[in-house]
Amino acid sequence: MDSGSNGEEPTSWDELYNINFMPSELFLKFRKEIQGIRLGVNLEFYNAPCNEYQAKLVLKPLSPDKKWKFIYEPIHQDVRILSKKIPVTKYLNLQVGIGHNFHMHATGWKWKLTTCFGGDGISRIRNKTTLGLCPGVDFRFGWRADYVLPEITGQPLFNMNSGKFQGSLDRVEAILTHSDAE
Repeated sequence: MDSGSNGEEPTSWDELYNINFMPSELFLKFRKEIQGIRLGVNLEFYNAPCNEYQAKLVLKPLSPDKKWKFIYEPIHQDVRILSKKIPVTKYLNLQVGIGHNFHMHATGWKWKLTTCFGGDGISRIRNKTTLGLCPGVDFRFGWRADYVLPEITGQPLFNMNSGKFQGSLDRVEAILTHSDAE
């Protein structure tokens, strides 16, 4: 624990190191694979900061060199075509897309750069881990770890900045896949 030299109370271990196991996103995905195409229905439930629900229809090719996916959101009346994630560097990906919102009569395009590492002065790792329960049933866990490494100085141990770690389980997905028999 840190002992402040300015008279502050020492920081508790609970504030320095904690892991939140309550996911803020719950997804239930139904997938049907038909002749090289995957048709999916995603039911997405968002816990925090407000309770929200989304449904999506997703269509994409199954080939390893797939270049696109089609998404339709009936509640928001959005249609999008997204490219696959294009590697720019070893840890940086680019994804572009074009979409149309029928409710607002608006068309536009978006792009985003993604990486598993974060910033904002805090080191961050984000990742997805998939656990195959049985053929056709998978669970995917999206997790995040934010950390600040301890400062190692010549000071006594009780005055040392011992770093911080905050981990969280952000997303849990249940994926049910049905393949056509060929």
